[in-house]
This record gives sequence, C-alpha cells and structure tokens, in this order.
Amino acid sequence: MNNCLGCGSKLQSIDSSKEGYIRENNISSKLCERCFRIRNYGEYKTVVKDNNDFEPILKKIGTTNSLVILVIDLFMMNKDFDVLTKNLNNDILLVFTKRDVLPKIVNDQKFIEYAKNLGIDYKDIVITSSNKNYGLDLLMEKINQYKKDKNVYVIGYTNAGKSTLINKIIYNYSNLDRTITTSILPSTTINSVEININDDLTLIDTPGLIDNNSLINIVDVKMLKRILPNKEIKPITYQIKSKQTIFVDELVRIDLNDKNNLIFYLSNSLNIKRVFKNNNKLKNLKENIIRVKQDEDIVISGLGFIKVTNNDVIKIYAPEEIDIYTRKKLI
Repeated sequence: MNNCLGCGSKLQSIDSSKEGYIRENNISSKLCERCFRIRNYGEYKTVVKDNNDFEPILKKIGTTNSLVILVIDLFMMNKDFDVLTKNLNNDILLVFTKRDVLPKIVNDQKFIEYAKNLGIDYKDIVITSSNKNYGLDLLMEKINQYKKDKNVYVIGYTNAGKSTLINKIIYNYSNLDRTITTSILPSTTINSVEININDDLTLIDTPGLIDNNSLINIVDVKMLKRILPNKEIKPITYQIKSKQTIFVDELVRIDLNDKNNLIFYLSNSLNIKRVFKNNNKLKNLKENIIRVKQDEDIVISGLGFIKVTNNDVIKIYAPEEIDIYTRKKLI
C-alpha cells in the first residue's frame, strides 16, 4: 500500500488503533481514516508519538546537502531549538509564521532583530502569514536562492504552522490537486510527506517535535480553540497599584505585590479577570516565582506572553508540566 497523502503514514487495513488505518472496503483511498475524519468531521484521533521517533528523521536530513526551512510560530515561540538543529549541518532558512496574529503596528524589523537571540545559525529569514498570503512570494524567492538540490525539508515544533504553510504554497505555486492534513491539535503530521511543487522543487513536510512543557498538549479541544488565536490579538493592559491577583480563565493565577503595568499578549478568546481580595483559587497548581526585568517578557509556554514596565518578582501558579520563563522582550 501507499502512504497517506494527508499525514504521511503507511496505509494499512489490519489494526484500527495504529496510524495509517483504512477500512478494507475503502482500500483505494489516498487518505487514512484519521485524516479523512479530521478533514470532513473535525474529529481528531490521538496518535502517541515521542520525540525519539523524530530524531532519526532529523539525523537523516543532516546527511543531505538540502536546504532546511525551520518554521517558528512568531506568537508562541518555543524556548529551545537546539533539539531541532543539533544534528543538522544544512543551510537553514528561518521562517516566522502567523504574523497576522501579532499587532500590525509592530514593525517586522523588530522580529528580524529578535531572531538573532535564538542561537540558530541561519542563512536568511522570512516573516509570513499563511492566512493573509503575507511574505510567501519572498519565501519562494529565498527557497530558490538557497536550495542546493530539488529537495527542501520543512521542520519545526507541533502547531508551528508547517503544514498550513505548505498547503498555501501548493495552492499558490503548483498545479497539484492535494493538500496535507492540518488541525489545531498537535502532531497532525505523523511521518514525512513529500510534495512535488514543480520539476525543480520537492517540499518534504516532517512531523513536528512535541514541546512537552506547553499548555497546548494538556488542555482539551474546546480550550485549545480558545488558547490559539485565529486573528490579530489586542493586548490588554492592567495597572497594578497594590496586592492583586489576575486569573487567566481556569488555567493560570498571577499574584502581584507591587506597582506595575502588565500587558497581556494572549488570545482574546480567553477570560482575564483581576481580583483585589485574597482567595485560594488555583493555588493547588505549581507555584513559580518569576524575577522579571523591564526589558523582558514572561512566557507561559503554549499560552502567550506578558510584558512588564518595572522590574518585579511575580508568583505564577500553573500546571506542573508548563514551562514559565523570561526572555528578552519580543515587542
């Protein structure tokens, strides 16, 4: 049997619990049942993968001379990219996705300058939005400029927008009548998928690496839809004058003691509530004591980030698995 055109899995009709399953009476299908149900019914069946499954793929890429596109979600930027690049000697084209989610007023040059802090050795950088067709012509120019052979590998973390970006390239720059399966849920692409854009270019979509310390991997589908913004976010500012607590839905508690201004860059579908009286709500979650400077962001992995105007020590209560840290401010 062939591979699923949606997720890259080897098609099989033996075990319905494993990837690539299709019913015997649908043996001619080009999509596995999982991809078919994601596309047509919005149903998602989890396939458990471990990052160890992806390391051989990255090592294999490292043995080639092909160009690598490293896709990074501009809004929910991951903390560590060494796990993606440590096995690569390839030229890397850095691509920021989801530009449309961050405020238009911010100049793209800020993001280009910020990329220098990521510790990635890249040849060039392109800022894109698949939803708005933003930066895609420039991306194609850069691919043709830097590729050394026909194959170009696309790598990144889950939910970075790899498959959505490739689908937009297919639509805009090829005559193919196919798309890769996409979903807001993590790990939609299970195995590598080759797409022949034209005689001179084959894009190879690889499975996204899983950030085990991200909120998106522990919430249910209903909450995930609220966490992931699908339009430009509107930053929300709180002026803190005394001891106050801020709740982000039922997900996170933030305790503050001193005067400060906090600017929240989160999905506007989330409920942010400030209270002035003491209570124990969400204090059963892990306490994180964050020392933040005025030129830093507080990042809550998988949720978004917070800017402060003054140096401060802030308590943040969140699920134990979630990574909370400071970084040089993005905006």
